[in-house]
Amino acid sequence: MTVTDLLIDTGRVDLDGFDRALGDPADPASPLSYARSAELDRAEQFPGDICRELDRMGLPRMYVPAEFGGALARYDELVAALRAVARRDLTVAIGHGKTFLGGVCMWLAGGPEQARELGADIVAGAPVSWGLTERGHGSDLLAGEMTATPEPGGGFRVHGEKWLINNATRGTLLCLLVRTRTEGGPRGFSLLLADKRRLPADRWRPLPKVPTHGIRGADISGIALDDCPFPAGALIGEQGAGLEIVLKALQLTRTACTALSLGAADQAVRLAEEFAEQRALYGRRLIELPHVRRVLGEAYAALYAAEIVSVLAARSVHTLPQEMTVISAVAKSYVPTRVDELIAACGELLGARAFLTEVHEHGAFQKLERDHRVVGIFDGSTFVNQHVLINHFPVLVRGHQEGTADEEAVGRAAALSAPPPPARLDRLSLLARGGCSFTQGLHTASGELRALASAGEAPARVAELSDELTDACDRLHRELAPIPPASQDVQPEAFALARRYEDCFAGAAALRVWLHNRTPGEDPLWLEAVLTYVLRSLRPPGRPTDGEVFDRLFDARTAGRPAAPPTSVVTS
Repeated sequence: MTVTDLLIDTGRVDLDGFDRALGDPADPASPLSYARSAELDRAEQFPGDICRELDRMGLPRMYVPAEFGGALARYDELVAALRAVARRDLTVAIGHGKTFLGGVCMWLAGGPEQARELGADIVAGAPVSWGLTERGHGSDLLAGEMTATPEPGGGFRVHGEKWLINNATRGTLLCLLVRTRTEGGPRGFSLLLADKRRLPADRWRPLPKVPTHGIRGADISGIALDDCPFPAGALIGEQGAGLEIVLKALQLTRTACTALSLGAADQAVRLAEEFAEQRALYGRRLIELPHVRRVLGEAYAALYAAEIVSVLAARSVHTLPQEMTVISAVAKSYVPTRVDELIAACGELLGARAFLTEVHEHGAFQKLERDHRVVGIFDGSTFVNQHVLINHFPVLVRGHQEGTADEEAVGRAAALSAPPPPARLDRLSLLARGGCSFTQGLHTASGELRALASAGEAPARVAELSDELTDACDRLHRELAPIPPASQDVQPEAFALARRYEDCFAGAAALRVWLHNRTPGEDPLWLEAVLTYVLRSLRPPGRPTDGEVFDRLFDARTAGRPAAPPTSVVTS
């Protein structure tokens, strides 16, 4: 079965079918089994055979926009496809999905012929890497030292190294950020596509694989270029526009990276719940203990909050591209961080088995815990993304005060049964001048929920939580007002405010999902749980959180009653 086979008349991808084709990871015969993943992890071996199977299934088509010969038409479907792989093995999802990250600058700024050529290579299974970072510079892209000197007759001579690059050795092609002005600066960098098949063999060499604690089998290495000639056609976009293209591309890649965390969360909850069902303690099954039920119920609430943020961020690429610099930073900071906390909570339930490598699904939990630690670093660490958010505090405050929310766009992002409009990547911006429509529209959303509660169509308790969230968001924006735009000396308090903003966004997104997808008589239990979860960090210190709703959420799930938001294109 291929992705092409999974395309249906509406142009959507049958991701349920794709998920079924990947099989049950507990089955040793499935393409992505726990047993095979553990074997490769112990050997620190790249999962090449599994990636080739994903190629055969046609997954690379999801990394290429439809206009360039692929199947990517909806970014929420891309998130769902990567999540389906990640819930089985993060190393595979990271190693294979990196090709999307490597190609995205071309989709934003390349010429049509260039993009179609790269698209054809990707569809054929050629791995593509993204060479941004260098030894000693980390995320400081303006400090990059790989230089590309323009040649008088066209083309460039490139010298330098890129390091800690995913798939740098395996990659057939690499998108490189290079310095094209000696003085550097915002207009001093450009993007070049390195095609190893066409580079002189004596002018480049791979750098050794770097051993890592997690994703042990991944190709984390680098490339060194020594006065290597590049043709003029290797340039992506305009000369000097490299940094701007990268910063816009990060808005897409950060959003896609949240799929990795969702898959890890799916796997962590599954492993913890299966263990609790099988394990006996004090004469009872572990899952019957009140504390265990509470932990698992809260884990589901955390997972729902994360997937709502991820899916709505992906749909916002289509409906709110001008706000994606904020939305993607929130998503990339919020989702991996909360999933790290979820994994830790599930690990406590497993006890020693969370650390063992040979028991309980071949030690899958200790592997996913190690693997997921790196996700928060990809495409800008949590602090880097919160720094982006802090830089936007003034415009977020202004937008909140002026009430400039784009209600139609928010509704189209949240109405999950309707396909989003085509993505307008040309509208991506480095500054969300109008702020963030999700948090700005909280008063509107809370008012709708209050009206439904008054009419008996929603529980009063959920309306109370919605009002509390709205008040907390208003209070937060008053605290943001005196904070200056970020500098190199950002105070710790600003990062704490950024985290609270992420919770406000998550709560606002959850409200919209329920309001735009509800059915008459539906019990909004999942919404109550998510709002309770996000409000914990927004409430004044000393006010306890009633966790009883997490017990009810867990009981509803185990009883087979609907208790999940409709945000997952593929159910876990």
